[in-house]
Amino acid sequence: MGKVGRLIAVVLFIAVMVPSGLLARAWARAADRRLVASGSVELVPPSEAGAAVLARQARHGRRVRQLGFVLGLVLVGVSVAFFAEASVFLWLPALVVGLLAGVLLAEATRPRPRWATGSRRPRRAEQISPWLLWTMRGAVAGELVATSVLWDAGSLRDGVAVAALVAPAVAWLLAEVALLRLVVRPLAADGSDVPVDEALRTWSAHLVVAAASTVALLPLGALLLVAGVDLGDRVSDGVDLLPVALVAGGFSAVTAGLAVAWFLVTWLRPVRRSAPALAG
Repeated sequence: MGKVGRLIAVVLFIAVMVPSGLLARAWARAADRRLVASGSVELVPPSEAGAAVLARQARHGRRVRQLGFVLGLVLVGVSVAFFAEASVFLWLPALVVGLLAGVLLAEATRPRPRWATGSRRPRRAEQISPWLLWTMRGAVAGELVATSVLWDAGSLRDGVAVAALVAPAVAWLLAEVALLRLVVRPLAADGSDVPVDEALRTWSAHLVVAAASTVALLPLGALLLVAGVDLGDRVSDGVDLLPVALVAGGFSAVTAGLAVAWFLVTWLRPVRRSAPALAG
């Protein structure tokens, strides 16, 4: 590869890394939505029913996420049973998948608030940016396609391929169930409970989208890196940019997945009610 080829490869690498930066920027903006939602809860004191809902939802989230940790430990044991010594590289991914599954299950199975509801239903855009939502769906679709292609090419073992297909698909289904529940259920009827209701919906939407995105982006990045390295080993005439694009895409997906996972951690703190800002 000559100087021109190397220059093109560098430019391509940088260009493919741009989407991860844009996604991180979008999640940083989502943090502003979290501040607004939590500020609204503190501004107006909720009713007794609203305060009870906040406590109940927080307990539910903690309990189910603890079950997710247990599920992660079970997955570690399953990996040991199937892959023996080689499973040591799967322990951390298995534990992470279990923890993220706990987040998704907690949001998909949240109990319905015990308060009177009105007639208005919220719009999806009021809860989360459509760009974040469709990025999650695109990442899941890309991961499933990449897994299928590499599996057909013989680059993945059957057990690894099945896990790489099942985990993102199940995560996506749980996320869609949770998101559907958010738009189907009407808003609270009591005006003092509306900020609590909207905050809970905002939290839930961002949690499931972040969790499903992480489950898809991290393995997608690993798969693209594997494909890029495999193609880079072949002998070709001239400049072959496909391996460079795949490796850059892999790094971009892994970087984006880690960034989304970091933002996910910031959303795990439940909606809390402190002293009303207008009290006294």
